Amino acid sequence: MLFERIKAAYPFPDPRGADPATGLVAIEGDLAPERLLSAYAHGIFPWFNEKPILWFSPDPRMLLRFEDLRVNRTLRKNLRRRRFEVRLDTAFSEVIRACSEVPRPGQDGTWITNEMVEAYEALHELGFAHSVEAFRKGVLVGGMYGVSLGSAFFGESMFSRASDASKVAFVHLVRQLEAWNFDFLDCQVHTEHLERFGAKEVPRDEFLALLDASLQRETRRGKWTFERDFAEID
Repeated sequence: MLFERIKAAYPFPDPRGADPATGLVAIEGDLAPERLLSAYAHGIFPWFNEKPILWFSPDPRMLLRFEDLRVNRTLRKNLRRRRFEVRLDTAFSEVIRACSEVPRPGQDGTWITNEMVEAYEALHELGFAHSVEAFRKGVLVGGMYGVSLGSAFFGESMFSRASDASKVAFVHLVRQLEAWNFDFLDCQVHTEHLERFGAKEVPRDEFLALLDASLQRETRRGKWTFERDFAEID
């Protein structure tokens, strides 16, 4: 299997041995595509402002099962009004660079360095990293990017320059992942914003079991496009 070969070539410590308080698993290394893929396949992700590179696997883990998605009344109206044109994989570099310019919820400042931008752009070129984008009158006003392995999607960061732009993009992405029979969207750590969408914390052991099962599925690599209009929500 691809991910077993990558994990063997780029090993990480067992995430179950992570620091109980912070979830820190490892320090140092690099952001080569193979190492990043190995990290995600281990249930680990990089998160740092300045070197050294820090690798985390928190316990509990925040994830969204698609049947748990909650969309409030106001957002439903905005979806149906089609205030934004939502696309997949048409502006990955613009999305990640926009994310790097805004603070991540719960943090002081951004964590997306130039090195991180270049690393995920490389993953995008290899067909593993993807973006969902919201445009208004041809201008990018919101979006999100993440990594796809097997039937799991690892959400990394989102941004918004217009009310509900990133939320509309997020809902479209979730509905498309569900249509493709993905298992879950990994949200990494708890935020109230994601909780309002229906994301829940699960024990790390449960997350790792779900991930192992998801990695048995073929990865949907290459450029993504929406298969239908997901503005209408049941």
